[in-house]
Amino acid sequence: MQIEEIIKLIETVSKSDVDTLNYATDSEKIVIKKNKTKLVAGEVQAVPVAQSVSFEASNTEEAVEAKGHTITSPLVGTFYSSPSPDAPSFVNVGDRVKKGQVIGIIEAMKLMNELESDFDGVIKEILVKDETVVEFGQPLFILE
Repeated sequence: MQIEEIIKLIETVSKSDVDTLNYATDSEKIVIKKNKTKLVAGEVQAVPVAQSVSFEASNTEEAVEAKGHTITSPLVGTFYSSPSPDAPSFVNVGDRVKKGQVIGIIEAMKLMNELESDFDGVIKEILVKDETVVEFGQPLFILE
């Protein structure tokens, strides 16, 4: 399933009364659980990393097998490592982070969603580059 199709699926579920949607094929599985919080256009909202949406591709060999805690993308969108192009990154490898600390931004449907750490630890690895399109459940950070 292409990213555009996934975004259209999310928009359709968001406008409906459906609370949970499960979609599966031989190569992928998508689960969308609607959050009861409504967003106001232009509002920046912290998105908890505890996933309510997941994406799995069984034919992908990109599974991250590293010691530590993996922080994954809670939605489809564009990942940004800093609040603006000329600002420093929220976090770098080796930085100590606290639970609830902003570690990135994911832009989805023209809304900037702050990505917060759900774990205290040290950034061991950053798995995506700035301005990368990310999918549901895609590993973004590894903390130790």
